[in-house]
This record gives sequence, C-alpha cells and structure tokens, in this order.
Amino acid sequence: MHFLIERYSPPAIRAVWSDQHRFELWLRIEILACEGWASLGRIPASALPAIRKGTFDAGRIAEVEERVGHDVIAFLTVLNESIGQPEARYVHLGMTSQDLNDTAMAVQLVESARIIAGDLATVREAAAELAIRHRRTLMAGRTHGVVAEPITFGFKVAGWVAELDRAKERLARAVDEAAVGRLSGAVGTHATIDPQVEKQVCTELGLRPDPVSTQVVARDRHANFMSALALVAGALERIATEIRHLQRSEIGEAFEPFGKEQKGSSAMPHKRNPVLTERVCGLARVVRGHLVTALENTALWHERDISHSSAERIIFPDACAAVDYMCQEMGKVLHGLDVRPDRMLRNLEFGGGVVFSQRVLLGLVDSGMSREDAYLIVQKAAMQAIDGDGKGFRSLLEENQEVMFRIGKKLDEVFDPWAGLEHTDMAYESLGLGMKAK
Repeated sequence: MHFLIERYSPPAIRAVWSDQHRFELWLRIEILACEGWASLGRIPASALPAIRKGTFDAGRIAEVEERVGHDVIAFLTVLNESIGQPEARYVHLGMTSQDLNDTAMAVQLVESARIIAGDLATVREAAAELAIRHRRTLMAGRTHGVVAEPITFGFKVAGWVAELDRAKERLARAVDEAAVGRLSGAVGTHATIDPQVEKQVCTELGLRPDPVSTQVVARDRHANFMSALALVAGALERIATEIRHLQRSEIGEAFEPFGKEQKGSSAMPHKRNPVLTERVCGLARVVRGHLVTALENTALWHERDISHSSAERIIFPDACAAVDYMCQEMGKVLHGLDVRPDRMLRNLEFGGGVVFSQRVLLGLVDSGMSREDAYLIVQKAAMQAIDGDGKGFRSLLEENQEVMFRIGKKLDEVFDPWAGLEHTDMAYESLGLGMKAK
C-alpha cells in the first residue's frame, strides 16, 4: 500500500496499511483456516506444521502479480512455494479472495481505530487541561463574528472537550460495526467452507463473523466507519478554525505554538501564521471527500463487483492516516497554546461594554419600560459607541436621564461580567473536569 502523501502519514498507521502487514494478515488467516479445517477432520493435522512455517517475500509477490494480474493468486503462489507439496494443496481450501481481503481489512480498521483513539485521547486531555486552567479567564463570546456576551475561555474549550468525547464514542461504535470477517466462499453461502472454520478464524482475530454476506462484506459498515472518521476530523477542524480566528491580528487572544527558529513568511518577517491549524482544516476536507467515495461504494452489482476495491486502497489508508496526523497536530497545538487573557479582557471591553447590551435591555424592561422603547435606547447607545465617537457604551447610558432614573443604581451589577456565569459550572460537572480553577 502506497500512501498518496507520506508527509501526512504517521509511521504507526503506515505500518498498519503496508503491503507487508496485509500479507502477514493474509498468512495468518490462511493458517487459522487450515487449523479450523484440521479440527473438523477435513485436512490432516499432520499438514499443519509445514503450513505454519509458510513464508512470503513481498517483492516476490509483486513480481508474480505483474504476470498474473491478481494479488491474492500471486500471494498464494509465493506462499505455496515456501510450504511445498502435498501440504500446500490444503491452503485456501474452499475460500475466495475476498475471504482474505475483507477479513484482513477489518483487522486493519480495528488497528487503525485503536491508534487514532489513543491520539484523540491526547487531544481531549490537552483540551481538558486548558478548560480547567482557564475556567476563570473572561473573554467575549462571539456570534456571527461579532462580540456577543461574556463567557470564559475555559467554557469555550469545555465545548471542545464534549465534542471530542462524542467523536471518540462514535468512532468506537463505528469500528465495532466494521469489525466483522467472512470466510463464506464465492457468494457467501458457505457452500465450500464450513461456518465453524469462519467462526474459529474470526474469533482468533478478534472479529465477529458477518451474519450474512455475499462475496463481500456489505460496504455500509465501511461507509459508517468513514463517516466516524470524517466527524473526528470535523471536531478537530472546529477547534482549529476557532484558534485561527482567535489568532487574527485584530483579535490576538490565542496563538498556536511558534518555534524560536520558525518562519511565517518568506516575504514578511512579522508573520506568525496559524499553519498547524490551517493544515488540520485542509485535511478535514480531504477526509470528507473520502466519505463521499465510501458512500458511493455501498451499491455493488449482484453478489460482488470490484468497483469499490481500487477506491478503498486509497481512501481508507489515507483517511486513517490523515485523521491520526490531525490528532497529533492538534495535540501539539493545544498543549502549547499561547493564551492571552489580557487581550481577551481588552476585547471584552470593546465599545465601552457593548457586550452588556442585553443586560441593560432586561434591566430597563424590569423597571417597567416597554421592550420596544428600551431596545431603541440601548441600540442607539451601542451603535454610537461602536462607531467610535470617543464615548463608551456605559458613558452614553449614564448621559441618558431616563436610563439613570430607572437603573442608575444597578449599573455596576448590570455591567458585572461574572453575573450569570455561575451556570457554566454545569458544563464542568457533566464533563468531570473538576470544580477548581488552577
């Protein structure tokens, strides 16, 4: 298996999807199948020692495949040469190529998911640490890119933690669904291979036998797995997109790590570009594209065609590699995130406190003013403050006699950024993030 871009292929994932490992899995399946047949008395147990000593050379398999145009036949040719006769004639007994392909691929999906889940857990751990550390770090919440109301940076990150938890659980469910093998023969009827052999092989590999298959395991299982990968990528992309926005020059509230010798631009020395998070966002698009292909693979002709095969040789190794690489990159970003609380506080005070406009509105309504009249007063002051005529939002309100008459004594309370944020504790409690800020 050759990855399209090895730059984004972590070594552990690359090993899982290598030709060498695929042939190792095929060999294991063939040996287990022979052991299953021997337990049923279909082949002599005396043949097993020679079969278990069977070996292969990946380079030799590639040479044979050039001639025969079939990778499984090439594998069996090389394997049987190493075993010799008469024992070799028991290898692949009653099986078809897809008995090897689908069963081995299920193992590869399980192995890949295990690696990804581990790196995803590292991202979650880094996010949880950030959420706890910045539980009391005030900042402006934003909707539509516009300052809205006060939140804490920790509360924002807690939302990331919750989504990462869902992504990990979703991946676990998807890989469980995909963890099925098949040794059921040419059209899945077990006409040439005993179901007990299939059960024994799958059990040894940590898989379940597919309850009903044709010559292939139905590809809805694989599409679901790819969907879970795409949603992991989407969760990471959401975090990356937020950090990219927070790193913008006009905002400057959080920055991804930047090495001492790192350069941001070949032309502009001042640049500190969010290249790690931008890379994550780009790769998320690739994974989503692979999901489209996986969905297209679900409709195959009759009991089998191979229109899915060529696509799967690309999309699953690449998607697993890309998602794991994204996890590793986001782990680095969150562990080294440069958070600027002072800048967050300064942005919270934008326009002299326009983030408190709703609290002013509600205060006026509670005083007996109609909502319509209160909205006009508050909006006029807020827009004037944002336009920047030199006066802040609160100062403009203090010049309004009607406002001062009704809520003048409560302005300190109205402009308290912590008012209402006590309810964010529920997020920490539900995620098990602890109750104390460090």
